Amino acid sequence: MFKNIILFTVGFALVVVVVGAFVRLTNAGLGCPDWPGCYGQLTPAHAAQDIAQAVQAQGGVHGPVSVEKAWHEMLHRYLAATLGVLILIIAVMAWVQRERLAYEGQSPWLPSALLLLVLFQAALGMWTVTLLLKPVIVTLHLLGGLATLALLTWLAMRQLPQGELPRATGLRRWAGLGLALLVAQITLGGWVSTNYAALACIDLPTCHGAWAPEMDFQHGFQLLRELGQTAAGDKLSYDALTAIHWSHRVGAIVVTLYLAWLTGLVARVPQLRTLAVSVGLLLALQVTLGVSNILTGLNLGVAVGHNAGAALLLMALVVLNCALCVRPRS
Repeated sequence: MFKNIILFTVGFALVVVVVGAFVRLTNAGLGCPDWPGCYGQLTPAHAAQDIAQAVQAQGGVHGPVSVEKAWHEMLHRYLAATLGVLILIIAVMAWVQRERLAYEGQSPWLPSALLLLVLFQAALGMWTVTLLLKPVIVTLHLLGGLATLALLTWLAMRQLPQGELPRATGLRRWAGLGLALLVAQITLGGWVSTNYAALACIDLPTCHGAWAPEMDFQHGFQLLRELGQTAAGDKLSYDALTAIHWSHRVGAIVVTLYLAWLTGLVARVPQLRTLAVSVGLLLALQVTLGVSNILTGLNLGVAVGHNAGAALLLMALVVLNCALCVRPRS
């Protein structure tokens, strides 16, 4: 039962991450301006009158508040709360079965750390709303969700039988570096999304017809500021958004080349060949979706798929790193 709950929770966490991306991309992050309820109510249906007044005050349904956006936001909250309960169950079971887990080389501390991370995620979710989508908070919320997914994936891998690998592979540090580079790229992607800079460059492969367009890195990468503003309160320039977008593009090239090389290296190990092919296919899909984001003008389905692709690629690299942590044959 412990293993089955963990495996189910991994899949559920992936759904929560994708729905969170959908909420962000449909500009529904402020669909309910309070937390954890919606205008102090359990559901948007109970808050229909307050939502109608907010929609009228903003001049129509195209602002940050609407019934549809409120439901998008609350659906994500319901799913996230359910995920928290599942992780609580896992943590309790891990402590109850700690003797058996210790015999299998596991510890209840990882599920406990997951529980603490989810509690911090809840706080970030609250601050996302109360601080009006401050980019650094929204980006941390995104990374917290992906960190939860990654740790759950690692925990799930510990429940499955792991084959031993030949000592000669020597891939651990390269796989670890690949994971670190991907996390850095996901962070850049989150910064692009939370600053609404996905269409700061609408041409490919250049940006504004240049390989190095006019950019403002100083203001683009200021962390402590409001959405759409500099730290001084001035309007964030288009050059700053270009700097954010361009950095993500350059990062994509670096990560793609490195992971393609890593995939070829891993494919030389027969036991890891299937995993290497999976990483390669996910990498190709992610690059395709990234390019399609520009070509389609940030189509909603493509953009959500790009977020899901990043999550799946992260899971694949976590699986690879976990597989390489198995003690080799002497």
